Amino acid sequence: MPVTVAAMQMSCSRDVKQNIEKAVGLIRQAAEAGAQIILPQEVFSHHEFQFMEMGPEFFALAEGLDGPTVTRMRALAKELSVVLPTNIFERANNAYYNTIVMIDADGEVLGIYRKSHIPLGLPGCYEKVYSNPGDTGFQVFDTAYGRIGAAICWDQWFPEAARIMALKGAEILFYPSAIGSDCHDHWETVMRGHAAANIVPLVCSNRVGTEKGTLGEVTYFGQAFIAGPKGDVVQRADTGSDTFVTHAFDLDEIRELRAHWGLFRDRRPDLYAPLLTLDGKTRVAP
Repeated sequence: MPVTVAAMQMSCSRDVKQNIEKAVGLIRQAAEAGAQIILPQEVFSHHEFQFMEMGPEFFALAEGLDGPTVTRMRALAKELSVVLPTNIFERANNAYYNTIVMIDADGEVLGIYRKSHIPLGLPGCYEKVYSNPGDTGFQVFDTAYGRIGAAICWDQWFPEAARIMALKGAEILFYPSAIGSDCHDHWETVMRGHAAANIVPLVCSNRVGTEKGTLGEVTYFGQAFIAGPKGDVVQRADTGSDTFVTHAFDLDEIRELRAHWGLFRDRRPDLYAPLLTLDGKTRVAP
């Protein structure tokens, strides 16, 4: 089964409507280029306040699953017949989550994934101030163009997340991101490892531009990329443009490759109990 994917990147302002419409424009261009699953970046509707602000007023940027971002993306997905993993800052009663809403090519919502790993790095990252740890577990979704898994930014550093999605049958992994500073090589390398270790393609979006707040500023390095099933980068964007990259994969061929390598055949779950602990020590029940 052939499928064409796209990874986007763009700069964001403090104008929510403007950001949404900029994303709409790039999604239209990617669809015109043949993309069927198009990945915008992390929380593309607004500036990334979680890296540079700390105050109660920013909770007002959260929206429900029927809010303006999801509503606009659902209509667009249906119009263009594309799948849109849409990342929002979600309000759910008194809880707040960093959430992917998986929108299928008919505009219907297949389900949600809430970010599991929430970083805190002072100074410079205040996400734990704003977001609850996700409660959905790692999800895969049967879309019009294949079975896909999606996780969010900081999740991308954890091989367990990628492996679980692959075990659940994900044929492609998607990671919307918002990341800058000097960690590009590590950022890209760890995700290429996820692709290679699971023999699945991987699509990662990012932001570009410099965003400023009362507690600092971040310059995002862009370089949204698509990795093949052996971890090779098949497409990579530049460091500063509002743009996208696309690539086509044959999922049937990759499935055969995955079976031939035997990585899932040769797994030893009976030896992996230490993964369920924080310190690597297997406990013996009294």
